[in-house]
Order: sequence, then C-alpha cells, then structure tokens
Amino acid sequence: MRHLLTAACAAAALSTGLSAGGAAAQTVYPIDRADLLVGQKFDLKVEFAGVVDPAKAKVTIDGKDHAAVLGKAATFIEKEEGVNASALLLRDVALNMPGRHTVTATDGSSTATVTWTVYATGPRKAKNVVILIGDGLSVGHRTAARIMSKGIKEGKYFGKLAIDDMPHMALLGTSGVDSIVTDSANSAHAYTTGHKSSVNALGVYADRTRNSLDDPKVEIISEIVKRKLNMAVGIVSDAELQDATPASMAAHTRRRADKAEIAEMLYALKPEVLMGGGSAYFLPQSVAGSKRKDEKNLVEMFKADGYKVATTAADMTAAARDPKTTRLFGVYHPSNMDGHLDRAILKPDYARKYPNQPDLPEMAKAALDVLSRNPNGFVLMIEAGLIDKYSHPLDWERAVYDTIMLDKTTEVVKEFASRRGDTLVIVTPDHTHAISVVGTVDDNAKGEEMREKVGVYEKAGYPNYVDADRDGYPDSPDVSKRLYVTIGDYPDHYETWRPKMEGTFVPAVKDKDGNYVANEAYKSVPGAVFVAGNLPREASDGVHAADDALLTAMGPGSEQIHGFMENVDVFKVMANALGLGARSPRKQP
Repeated sequence: MRHLLTAACAAAALSTGLSAGGAAAQTVYPIDRADLLVGQKFDLKVEFAGVVDPAKAKVTIDGKDHAAVLGKAATFIEKEEGVNASALLLRDVALNMPGRHTVTATDGSSTATVTWTVYATGPRKAKNVVILIGDGLSVGHRTAARIMSKGIKEGKYFGKLAIDDMPHMALLGTSGVDSIVTDSANSAHAYTTGHKSSVNALGVYADRTRNSLDDPKVEIISEIVKRKLNMAVGIVSDAELQDATPASMAAHTRRRADKAEIAEMLYALKPEVLMGGGSAYFLPQSVAGSKRKDEKNLVEMFKADGYKVATTAADMTAAARDPKTTRLFGVYHPSNMDGHLDRAILKPDYARKYPNQPDLPEMAKAALDVLSRNPNGFVLMIEAGLIDKYSHPLDWERAVYDTIMLDKTTEVVKEFASRRGDTLVIVTPDHTHAISVVGTVDDNAKGEEMREKVGVYEKAGYPNYVDADRDGYPDSPDVSKRLYVTIGDYPDHYETWRPKMEGTFVPAVKDKDGNYVANEAYKSVPGAVFVAGNLPREASDGVHAADDALLTAMGPGSEQIHGFMENVDVFKVMANALGLGARSPRKQP
C-alpha cells in the first residue's frame, strides 16, 4: 500500500497546478508530457481535490470541450469510492491528430494544465518484432557472462556474446513517475505502452482509488497490433507468466500482485504463444498447488479455444513442429521455472521435481516456429526473468548462468532474423542492479582471511573456469580461482566468498520483531564473515538500481536506437518499425 500511495502522490505532484489562491488543483491522467501514439486508446481521468459542482467541472483540449474532441463526454463521479472527492472519467478514447495538445481541467476555482504529444509513424519497415528482456540485466552481468562463457586471456576475449554483437546500442533511463528507481512492472509497462507509470503498475496510471483494477488504462502494444494489423502475439518467460514483465503484455492493474486476475487478462488477450511458469494461477483451487480462490480452469479454457497445451519440453517441441499448430500454451512449473545452473548442472532436490522443463532457447525456437505461421507477422516478448530473481538474494553465479542462457536465446532469435531480414530484434534490461566485477578470489592465495584471497588489479589475473563440453556454460562455478563479484546494496548477511552449490542464497531471515537479520545457516561456512547491511532492516535482499540500462538491437527500425533514450522510447521504436501510426498501417513491408 505504501507504494500505491506514493505513486498517486507523485503523479499528483506532476499533474497538479495551483489556483490563484493557492488551493490544490486537479490531477490529470495521462500526465503532463505524456506521449501518445496516433490512435492509441487510453482513459482520460481528472481527479479533483474535493467534492465539486458538476456544472463547473470542465475539461478542454486545445480550448475545445473534450467531448467534441474525443467524441463522447466524461462521466462525473461525485465521490470516488473511499475518497471524499469528485472525478471525471472517460474510458477508451484516442487522439488522431499528431502534435502537441494542451489539456485543461477546472472546477470553477482552480485549474490544472498538462500537455500531451501525439505522434505518427512512417510506413511499416518490419514484419516482426522480438524484444528480449533480461530482467535486471546489468553491465556487471554481461561482463561476468562474457568472461565465464567466452574466456579471456591477455586482455582479449575469445569471443563476443550474441547480445554484444549487434549494430545499434543505447543507454536507457528507467525511472518512473514516482521514483528514480523502478520495478519490473513499471519498467516493462514503459516498453509495452510508451508511458511512464509507477512502481507496481501495469498498463495503467496509478490513481488514488483503492481498487487496483479501476485505474486509467493505456493500450498495450499487443492489443494495438492485434486490433490494427491482426498480428500474432507471443509471450515467453522462465518466470511466472503472471509476473511483472510477461504480464506487461496483457495486464491493466496498478497492483502487480493481482496474479489470479492477471492470468485471466492473459487469457483474454489470447496471445498465439504463451509459455513459462505459473501454472498455479491457471488451475482451479480444487487442484493441489493451485493459488486461485475460485474454480476457474484456465488451462481447459485455453484448450477449448484451440490451443495446443504443453507441460513438458517434449510436448512443446512436438506441438511446435506440427505445421497445423497456430496457438501454443505451455506451462512447465507451478511457480518460476528453475534456472540453468540448478536445472542442468547442480540438480538439487527442488529442481528434480520438474525434470522436463524446456530451457529458454528451446522455448524461443518453438515460439518462433508457431508465430511464423501468421502471415501478418508477430510481436514476441521473451524474458529471462531469473537474472533478477537471483540478483535480489545476491546469488550472482546463478544470475550469470542465466545471463548466458539469455545470450543463447538471443543466438536463436538472431539466426531467425538474419535468415529473413524482416525482423526487428531488441535486447534490453528492464532495470539494473548494482553489480560489478571487482577481481578474483583465489583459494590458493596466501592469507588466513578470505578477503586476503581477493585479487585486484594485477593480482586478479584470470579465473580458471572450465567448459569441457564447450556448451558455453562453465561446468561448475566452484573453481579454485573464480570471479569476485559485488552487489552494492544488501541486508545483513554472511559473506562466504563461494558459490552456493546447495541452493539459491538466502542472505537474511526475519526475526521475532519482523526485521531481517543475517541467515545463521551460512555462519559456519569456512571463511564466512558477517557483513552489516546497508539497506533498511525491512529489506530481505538486494534491490534495483537507477543505473542506466544498456540496450542493443538489429534489424529494420533499429537505426533509431542511439545515445541516451528514455525507456518509453523503446515503444516508439517498435511502433515506428511496425508503422502503427502510419496512414496505411496494414501495408506489409
């Protein structure tokens, strides 16, 4: 709830003016400086500071009554639920006039003014768009992945990552409406809608009401391409499909934790390909392990709509190879899928429960096979979600193995795109973590304390990871001379200087007072030292950073990517490549 209140207050600060007497004025959504694609649907909302006279509540666009511009009038709400204040609300409208527009809202005594920019696009350049999101992917992850996957000697790498070897690159600002530091919901929402929003928000601006499902919406790219171009849509993730990033392709809620509702929104969108974890929210509550509170069986609903349903890698491959398959729904784990290190190498007990999960490159190939059967093209989001899931608990080794898996996935997509020449490919984080490669840890170095075994500058040398099968993944992270990687924000914990071979690191646990303290399970590891946290005691693990994200791209439309860009500009790049704001958007490239 703290996030929601903060979000509403921040939006109000941006969208509110003052009357001559100093009284608080209105909050307008979309907010000031919002960019709207020509024809993109949105909800117009004005929140008044108190109860106002409906006869005096007015909204104009460029000096004209809003109803004359938008084709219908807003509904006046005398008192919003849980709020002793009035509002105007108009759902599902669009602006078709490119240019800068001034929106003014008044209650008769105070006035607020915002400006929106409506933009058009050129003709369609790309038939398909694939956006690969490494959740939390940071420069430190990339560097460590390149060292561990490709190897390095005498200052030169033995190869580039697939995510490196792309012709266009940009730095992205990821901040949102309410904070310099974003979360995965708000940041992915920026890509899929072209609008900034608030922490926890998906497909909406976060308003002041308590209902998380009634906030003012903005149309998502998946909805636009289906409505305008009859394109196919694909959503692939190794996290829960209801999690923030994949949900950004379908969800309209300011509370990313509305996972049962998000599952229904995914079904309502009917993407041609939907694959990942999170089966617990698709199955009725009567099924063991379900997290729903009703008897809706979304798996059966997908089946009834003609989807091939896959629960194993073999199911998925067989369905994708069938030329008649045009809809594929795959769920391979009740929660987040297992990462590469656990699933393919270490195989702890929890990873053995679901031994037939596909990996992300396999899911990408299957998705491309199915989506390519739509003659109108497709938009595909692929998320490597566990980079973030492992970075939060400071488990950088698992995060880097999954960064390598993202790179392998990018290889699959690049090969597809290079063969065809009609596909825009974007690889980007949604946000970053404060992660850096500092040097190496050498077990054979002199010193009683583990910190004395940390090599920096010329003493760092090079790690001795081994990749005997040459699959691009180190055979083990537990070697005698390994990378020393730091994450700059953390709770109280024990630093062990070693990979956690038994399972994902749990740095802190809650004490009897509700605060997070160092997990004593790691205290007895040889060489472990206590590290006092630098985050509030309510923090259980590391957090996101406001550092710029590094995006790379190739294919038609990628030439727009350069220098520093806002994350909302990624939506514009995709919209321009597909000609979504062109006069004849249905024309194929």
